[in-house]
Formats: sequence, C-alpha cells, structure tokens
Amino acid sequence: MHDSGLMQQAFVFLLSAVVAVPVAKRLGLGSVLGYLCAGAVIGPFALGLIGNDVEGVMAFAEFGVVMMLFLVGLELDPSLLWRMRVPILGLGGLQVVVTSVLILLVGVQLGFPWQQSLAVGMILAMSSTAIVLQTLNEKSLLKTEAGQSAFAVLLFQDIAVIPMLAILPLLALDSSLVAAASHTGLSGWQKTLLVLAVVASIVIVGRWVSRHLFRIIANTRMRETFTATALALVVGIALLMELVGLSPALGTFVAGVVLANSEYRHELEAEIEPFKGLLLALFFISVGASIDFALLAAKPWLVLELVLGLIIIKMLVLIVLARLFGLSAQSNGIFTFALAQGGEFAFVLFTFAGNNQILPATMIEPLVLVVALSMAATPLLIILNERLILPRLSGNNSKRPHDQIESEEARAIVVGFGRFGQIVGRLLRMNGFAITVLEHDATQVDTVRRFGHKVFYGDAARLDLLEAAGLADAELLVVAIDDHERCLQIVEVVRRHYPQLRIIARARGRRQAAEMLRAGADHVERETFNSALALGREALRSLGFRAYQAQRAAELFRHHDELNVRSLGEVLDDESAFINRARQHAVDLEQVLKNDQKVDAESGDQAWDRD
Repeated sequence: MHDSGLMQQAFVFLLSAVVAVPVAKRLGLGSVLGYLCAGAVIGPFALGLIGNDVEGVMAFAEFGVVMMLFLVGLELDPSLLWRMRVPILGLGGLQVVVTSVLILLVGVQLGFPWQQSLAVGMILAMSSTAIVLQTLNEKSLLKTEAGQSAFAVLLFQDIAVIPMLAILPLLALDSSLVAAASHTGLSGWQKTLLVLAVVASIVIVGRWVSRHLFRIIANTRMRETFTATALALVVGIALLMELVGLSPALGTFVAGVVLANSEYRHELEAEIEPFKGLLLALFFISVGASIDFALLAAKPWLVLELVLGLIIIKMLVLIVLARLFGLSAQSNGIFTFALAQGGEFAFVLFTFAGNNQILPATMIEPLVLVVALSMAATPLLIILNERLILPRLSGNNSKRPHDQIESEEARAIVVGFGRFGQIVGRLLRMNGFAITVLEHDATQVDTVRRFGHKVFYGDAARLDLLEAAGLADAELLVVAIDDHERCLQIVEVVRRHYPQLRIIARARGRRQAAEMLRAGADHVERETFNSALALGREALRSLGFRAYQAQRAAELFRHHDELNVRSLGEVLDDESAFINRARQHAVDLEQVLKNDQKVDAESGDQAWDRD
C-alpha cells in the first residue's frame, strides 16, 4: 500500500470517480468509461497516486463482481433459468467453444504450443460481466432481446470457469506440475466430489437454513444486524468457494438463485446494493489502473494488433451466432459490440496459469494488458455501434418508400400507433369514426398490420405527407408518438399552416405538457397522469374517504392541475419563475382541497358510500 495510508488512497479513489464520471456522462461516454479513465490517470503507470500495489486493490475490488452476481442471482429463479437453457447452453456454450478454438488455431499458426494456445483461447473467450451488465443497464438495454442474449452468454461464461480451472492444469507442458495445480492436494475425482458437496451445501443452507436465520435476525428489528448478516453470507460463500479452488462469483450467483424465492429477497437486495455499487466502481478504477503504459509504450504495435485481433475474432463469432439464433439486425449489433472484450475472470485465470507454470510471464504480461485495454474499449465500441452502426441499420427502414395513403375522408388523423396511440385509434374506430393512422417505425407498421389494423408508413413531421393523409379536410389531429421533440415539431408546423384544426397531443410530464400547449396544442394528456390519479383516488378510499369524496378530490386535483400546467407555459423560459409558480400552485391546490373537505364535513354530504 502507499505510504500515505489507506485513508489517502480511499480519498484519491473517491475524488477521481467524482471528477471523471460526471465528465464522462456529460460527454455521453457512460460511467464505466469514466471509472476506467480515472483509474488509468491515478494508477502506478501514470500519476502513481495509489502506489504500486494494484494487484492488492484489484483483489479487493473483484469482490464488487462477486456481489453483483449475487444480486443477479436474486433476480432469477430456477424456473427462469430452465426457460433460458437454450440461449445459455446453446448461445453461451458455442461462443466459448468456437472462440477458444479460433484463438487456438491462431496461436498454433503463430508457432506456439497447442497447450498454451488452448489455455489462452479459453481465458480470452471470457467477456466482462461487470462492464457489460453495468453498461447495458445504464442504457436500459438489459431487458431487450440483445440484453437477455448477452446475459445468457455471460452466465455460461461464469459457469465455464469451473471446468476451465480443472482443465488448465492438464495443459501444463511439464506434466509433473499437474498435481501442484490444485492447492487442495486432492485428486481429480476427490475434487469433483468436494465441488458437488460445496454446491449442495450452498443449496441446503440457502433453501432451508437461511430462512430461519433471517427470520431470527429480522425479529430483532436491527437493520444494521440484517446488513451484517447479508454481507457475512456473501463473504462466507466467497471464502468457501476460494477454499476449494473455485470461482467466488459463481458460488454467490448460485446462492442468489437459491434465495430468489425467499421472502427476504428484497431486503437482501436493498442492503447489498450500495456496497455493490461502490465496489464495482472500485473494480473499474482498478482495471484502469492496471493498464501498463510502460509496456504499451515499449510494444505499441504488438499490443494494438493483439487488442484488435481479440475484438475482431470475438465479433465475428458473435455476429454469426446471433444470426444463427435469430436475433434482429439491431439486436445483433448491440449483442456483438457489448461482448467483444476480455473479462475480469481473465486476470484470475492468467494468475492461475502463471502460478502453475502453464503460461510464461512473458506471454501473460502483454495479454493482461490486452484484456484491460479491450475492457476499456467496450463503452467506446457500444457508442460506436449506437452512433454509426444502428443509424445505418435503422436507415434501411427509412429507405422504405412512404405508403400511398388511401383517401377515405377521415375525420381524424392519428400520428403514432404504439401502445398509447393504439388505444386512441381503436376507441375512435369502434365508435364509428373514420381515421387515418401514420407510423414512422416500419417494424411497428408491419406488426400491427398482422393484427388487422390499417396503418400507413410515413414521417408525420413532413407537412406534405400529412396533407396527403387528408389534413386539410380533417377535424382533429392526434399526436401520440413518444418522441417529445418530434411531437413539438409536428404541433408547431400544423398549427402554423392549419390554425383552425384541433390538435390533441401526448406528453411525458408537466414541463413537456406546458411546452406542447405553448406550441399550439389544444389539449395535452400526460402519459401516466390518469393512471396515477386513479391510483391516488383508490389510496384516498383506502385511508377512509367515501367513494364520492375521493372521486371529487381527484377531479378537483385534475381540474386545477391542468389549469396550472397552462399557466406554467407562460414562464417556461424563466427557470426561477417556473419553479416559484409551480410552488405557489402546489400551495393553492392544497388549500382548495382542504376547503372542499371542510365544506363536505359541514354539509354532511353522504352521497356514495364507501362500498
């Protein structure tokens, strides 16, 4: 550790994160790249603010990955894993095997022994669970087709660490070192039995013992005790897995899956989440700090060729597998660019391979640097995909010619036919009104047409297309798309050219609604306003209001809030005035509701009972 002590190191880590992450987020690079850059700057190969013991910090920081996989396991359950068995075993298994074989062939072609080439191939087949899940989660992509496919591959990779630890010692060029590979001193079949016993003990403790333990701890009503118990559970499992020479992250993942159906699952998530975030941040900074700029300066072209070679090989494998498993072009791009890097387990496996004389230090040192650089490149690759690749893929849809719109003298034009616009359009059609529906997403157009809806493909931001749809003869324009800027553009253009046409539009929140009203919309409906109001009305009834009393309070709230939104449109350009007026509206509305309750109590109005 650095002579200035642990406290100064902690301060340097925290300060670097505080400075680097907001800058990276501001530039649209994401927090992960911010942490990596911060680590590179403060590391021993740059400013040297954290001393030279990067391995010690990395060993501690990897506990963040352990906690992350425990929380990932808590989100799953065995039935979900069984449903995901095809992508986990198929997609994940093929990715590991094919990548390992390709790197093996490349290594043999370059003149290395096949044993060393296979060892390197298996290690480099791993991807970074921490970076990929964090990045996809920040971009709200984890629940998408690409995100779920990436998660399946990462899950298989984490499981594959177990057989890799068993296979790697067999690849030692000196067979006498095979026995030394296991620090437990056990033979192969004995170690297998030990592994099964450890996993069985985790399942037994997690399914039966932990429930009684957590019930006892919860009854103490001491939150800090519950936190300590949750941390002790994770640390204990990690130590147990290390004791038998297995991956601590895999052990905690299994424990998380076992506890996924526990009634204490949410409490465990809440207690561990803050520690996971801090330790993951420390892990990313440590990866950045491990980048050896001296080695990079000494052999820049070799390192660059290795990094590009690793990324290209993995991308080729991922592209082909994604196509085989039926991922869409957009999902294929996200999936491929997200997983085209080395993983955090590579640091562990390379250390294991070095200690057991499987790979020489002269090979391990540049490969560790390659893995670190590929991990640092991941956020940049995802940004490259977002800004250059995906627009071109989407551009393929935009090249599709706009539909010829049939003239049917529609009384209303509905722009946008997603989950919001479909409800509006169906309600109008089922009540006998002829409408014309425009949708700019070609995939959505094809999808809803299969259900029998008459929808035309086209960009409603173009006035000529709206006029072709019959805007001049329509009585109403409904703008139901979820892109606020395009909504504003459509409303402004239509209001300027057709001032008499009635326009109603969709908005996300109060400010967006105020902007839409100022742009010229006659009425704006906020996406979640009615559902939130209905829930609030039910909350009032649950707390003792009569049905009529709750209904009247909700309608009063609606009426005055809509008036307030229109008023806020007058001061949108003055942030201070906007805030002051919003605060005054809140005070006034609260007084209106209190006065109504007072009148209700004095009049003794008992209209509508609570049932």
